Amino acid sequence: MRICSLFVVVFVVMAACVEPVSEQKLTLPSGLQVELTLDEEGSGVMNVKATASLTNFYTIDFGDGSPTERSVDGVFEHRYATTGTYLVKVNAHVTTFGFISSEKTADVSVNLLKIPTGGPTSPLSYPGKTLVWQEEFNGSSINTADWTYDIGTGNNGWGNNELQYYRTDNVSLIDGNLVIAAKKEPFLGREFTSTRLKTQGLRSFNFGRIDVRAAMPEGQGLWPAIWMLGTNITSVGWPRCGEIDIAEMVGGQGREKTVLGTVHWDNNGTYASFGGTRTLTNSTLAKTFHIYSIEWTSQSIKWYIDDVQYHEIDINPAELSEFKNSYFLILNLAVGGNLPGNPNSSTVFPQYFIVDYIRYFK
Repeated sequence: MRICSLFVVVFVVMAACVEPVSEQKLTLPSGLQVELTLDEEGSGVMNVKATASLTNFYTIDFGDGSPTERSVDGVFEHRYATTGTYLVKVNAHVTTFGFISSEKTADVSVNLLKIPTGGPTSPLSYPGKTLVWQEEFNGSSINTADWTYDIGTGNNGWGNNELQYYRTDNVSLIDGNLVIAAKKEPFLGREFTSTRLKTQGLRSFNFGRIDVRAAMPEGQGLWPAIWMLGTNITSVGWPRCGEIDIAEMVGGQGREKTVLGTVHWDNNGTYASFGGTRTLTNSTLAKTFHIYSIEWTSQSIKWYIDDVQYHEIDINPAELSEFKNSYFLILNLAVGGNLPGNPNSSTVFPQYFIVDYIRYFK
């Protein structure tokens, strides 16, 4: 009993010495008004203006999983990555835990597709060469006499740890252009979708000049490619079939100004590659159309952008015999992978790889 009584006395004394701070004594903000303004061009950008009396600062949750932001003046700007309906919650604070709230829904449309109107073009003829095939993408649907698809995720992300699921739904023909869309959307266990078109089993190429007029996407983790594989890949595998990369671009980190041209092959049982690059000085490969070309003979392969040569390989050595064979063409837009790395919070989706035409001369 004495121990218990002492405990009660001590407890009462301690309780009397501590005066709790109650948020109820605070005068909370009032009259919170929130104005949302969405960019009508489909960029996904939203501007927010919040006002309230007796407010020291504001916080906002944009409803898309991004971190909560704080502002003294109640002004915010945010870019949504994908189309959707988002619940935007704004708090007007007098202290961290003393605030009032307002919620609004925002219907956000993200459409970054803008077909470029400028850029170089290429001729319909070259001295000593004849135009033997052209794909102008002027129809209303993909020409299945020339094109088919790779579907799914491939082995280990198509051998490159890529993140997308390739499907047929992400490609369309718009105003005479082939448009491949990379989207951030869940599909069959993947977070992203895109398209990979090829002429395998339908149309092959062996020597000559190939011109492709295209505009690239932009953003960390984007990896568009115009490339070729040997038609004997099903029997000999890769890299023994050979690979000719007419043009690739690695998105993000300021790399959208640089085009890559590369070959891959089997060098007496050992994988080998040889590539070159050219970097633009005043634009990116996404801002306008450019012409990506190879001149391929029995002696060499030369790479061009806008008819300016930037790379060449001599294919006369016996270990480069893969490049004397026939190849099929591939157009794809990968997301993530060994070369570009993965998308991050700065990557805005959807992104578009746009091809105006392909012309093959012999």
